[in-house]
Amino acid sequence: MASDRAGHFERQQPGGYLAFIPAPLPPTDLRIEASLQALLSEADVAVGRLDGAVRLIPDPDLFVFMYVRREAVLSSQIEGTQASLMDVLEYEAELDHSERRVDVVEISNYVAPMNYGLARLADLPISRRLLCEIHAVLMKDVRGGEPHKTPGEFRRSQNWIGGASPATARFVPPPWEAAEEAFADLERFLHDPTPMPLLIKVGLAHAQFETIHPFVDGNGRIGRLMITLWLIEQGILRHPLLYPSVFLKEHRDEYIDRLQAIRDDGAWEDWLAFFVDGIGQVAREATDCALEIVHLRDEHRNLIATRLGKRGPNALALLDQLFRQPVVSAKTVEALIDVSQPTASALVRDLDRLGILRELTGRARNRLFAYQRYLGLFPGVEDRG
Repeated sequence: MASDRAGHFERQQPGGYLAFIPAPLPPTDLRIEASLQALLSEADVAVGRLDGAVRLIPDPDLFVFMYVRREAVLSSQIEGTQASLMDVLEYEAELDHSERRVDVVEISNYVAPMNYGLARLADLPISRRLLCEIHAVLMKDVRGGEPHKTPGEFRRSQNWIGGASPATARFVPPPWEAAEEAFADLERFLHDPTPMPLLIKVGLAHAQFETIHPFVDGNGRIGRLMITLWLIEQGILRHPLLYPSVFLKEHRDEYIDRLQAIRDDGAWEDWLAFFVDGIGQVAREATDCALEIVHLRDEHRNLIATRLGKRGPNALALLDQLFRQPVVSAKTVEALIDVSQPTASALVRDLDRLGILRELTGRARNRLFAYQRYLGLFPGVEDRG
């Protein structure tokens, strides 16, 4: 028998399909029992350890590039995009974009709203206004950006998940009028000062956002980005180096099933256990990665300093940029560190000879080079959705 802990299904006319009307957060009978409390404690420690580890990185902003792009790829793959992180990095390293793969461009464009949202947090809290601004950037010049997809605006039509119509869908979110009211409730919940563990709060908020599905398209990507923005807004993280899509893509079917179980059965606690455990796992992996980045940077800085003599300063400048852009051509190196073409070509050859860079294309001209060991710190670089 269906539970009404999360809301209720309501028959819509015309059409006769059932749409879900969510109840306001938080659930009044939410139970944070011992097993969930243990997961919450472990996740809190893991997130705190990550924030501490990031302080060891000389310039954390250098490494945000890869974390943001990896999240863009994985979040898009959850929605069915096939391109890999390497596809995106190669695309961004090429100066000639005359041949554009739509899925690669779409992921590359997803980086812009992520960076936009992070920058806007300085002036604007998580809110309808902020999420609409981010959505407008996300939908610009991509497949979902047609006018009928209403970029930057809440929907004024019925959407659904799975199936060819609301009548055959796996899930039908609330009608747009009810979605407006439900999001207003969600916004009040986010800013309610009543004490609540922050990972519990953001877990509830993410599930509610996905249930409301306030936009015509892009709800999954915006909802997952909201998690990271919330953690930064609340001061849990100083830098955006924790993204949930690593875990959610790996457990995509369970992710979808547990969200649906909230609506069908009111299974909030099961969802929260899944979500909090995922945040803890992602935080631990990100901490290990951050520490490995520090060791790799020190190793390669020492190698350059001892082997390249007078060419060392330019090579060190390039090395730092490789953490931001780990796939390059000689032409992109010119722009990255502002050197002449002969100097850029010589630097690429030097780092190739030292084993820091590896040539990717096998071409005689317009070759691309990858900082392979750095890329190896991010599992699944080549994986497609």
